[in-house]
Amino acid sequence: MREARRQRYLSGLSAERTAAALLMLKGYRILGMRVRTAAGEIDLIALRGNRLAFVEVKRRASRLEAEASVSLNQRRRIRSAAQLWLARNPQMSDCELHFDLFFLVRRRFPRHLADAL
Repeated sequence: MREARRQRYLSGLSAERTAAALLMLKGYRILGMRVRTAAGEIDLIALRGNRLAFVEVKRRASRLEAEASVSLNQRRRIRSAAQLWLARNPQMSDCELHFDLFFLVRRRFPRHLADAL
């Protein structure tokens, strides 16, 4: 059981690193990875110009599985975590807030969905 958990952790970490690299290629600056707050974890926080994106990263076997894996409760948690992060980073309060999804699916190019949450 421990090995399966370790593999999931490493797979998630790899997915987040891939997403961060691709966002950087799109001109984003990564402000944080796996940012923990009292409300939960934010996979990526990225900034491009005045656009501040809180990004949830999902690696699944299919796009449908990836989309279905983000529940309403998880969306609420991400928004709550973002509010807590902003309270600790007031210099970002003038930025436009966006909640994005980044899907990594086998044999497909990764997909960044802006304002998907």
